[in-house]
Amino acid sequence: MKTYYVYILLCSDKTYYIGVTSNLTQRLEDHQHKKYLNSYTSTRLPVELAYYCTFSEVSIAITTEKQIKKWSQAKKKALINGEFEKLPNLAKKKFK
Repeated sequence: MKTYYVYILLCSDKTYYIGVTSNLTQRLEDHQHKKYLNSYTSTRLPVELAYYCTFSEVSIAITTEKQIKKWSQAKKKALINGEFEKLPNLAKKKFK
């Protein structure tokens, strides 16, 4: 069974990059060595792996990646810090 990873990188400008891969080690090397010159991380090096989680279904990994990309910086930081109880209250938009 193949494993898929959703990962968050902390970039040098303190922004987050979220990605999905089936080879986390290789993908991190790709980011660090500017394999993709026009990528978001290529101008924000060095990057640091801040968080990752694993999936056995690629479709669920991709859905999760897309969901996290929409989150606020505060919500991403709570996830990274394992502050799961804060996640529901850190929505991008607060509705009254």
